[in-house]
Amino acid sequence: MSALPLQAQPEPLPVYQPSGQEIPLFEAAYRHGLPVLLKGPTGCGKTRFVEHMAARLRRPLVTVSCHDDLSATDLLGRHLIGQDGTYWVDGPLAHAVRTGSICYLDEVVEARKDTTVILHALTDDRRMLPIERTGECLSAPPEFMLVVSYNPGYQQLLKGLKPSTRQRFVSLSFGFPEARREASIVETEAGIDAAAARRLVSLAKALRASAEYDLEEAPGTRLLVSAGKLIAAGIAPREACRVGMLECLSDDPGVISALGDIVDAVFEA
Repeated sequence: MSALPLQAQPEPLPVYQPSGQEIPLFEAAYRHGLPVLLKGPTGCGKTRFVEHMAARLRRPLVTVSCHDDLSATDLLGRHLIGQDGTYWVDGPLAHAVRTGSICYLDEVVEARKDTTVILHALTDDRRMLPIERTGECLSAPPEFMLVVSYNPGYQQLLKGLKPSTRQRFVSLSFGFPEARREASIVETEAGIDAAAARRLVSLAKALRASAEYDLEEAPGTRLLVSAGKLIAAGIAPREACRVGMLECLSDDPGVISALGDIVDAVFEA
């Protein structure tokens, strides 16, 4: 397959602070028609990264938030009935292939098993999308790219991505940013001062390191930004952290109260 030249960068790009070589790696995958799998915890920046790269490469972005009821039909399309009879409407995946867009399937393992099977012909050298209901077999143009994501730390306990599917992708692992970079992100995104941003990051570090509260997932950077925006709006830190972070991490009043004590310790230090 011939290399696809990168297009000029648009301005402005969605803000994204790289942690390693993910930008040149993604660009290389795009140039050579390789699908990409993003792995990492909730709220660590996977979606923002895809938005940034789509704008950087000047390609339309089609995003699908996968869920338990998402079927292959939902992605491919369906026949609808109108005044003049039945007509076909593309689903988001078929639309992305036809238009040479970047298609992002967020939390792909949440979808039904038949959904991932239809990706196989699209993620190997064939780069084709068969649509049985219309008898079509769409050939993906060079500009099309498939990106999927999932959270292996949480979802591998419940669902997994089969090796026959996972090995078709270039895989990029994401984690929470190191403290200084995460504080910079929170400060910029939430519009708070550097000291408050550092305290929120210290709080997240304490919560991520604590196993005694049996949290399903650790707080992601997205939650820190939410709490920071509330603080910037004049909400007291404990209340901002409670509704912006703690209530999102647990439904147990006792756990939330205990986590609130950690908030107090961080912001009163």
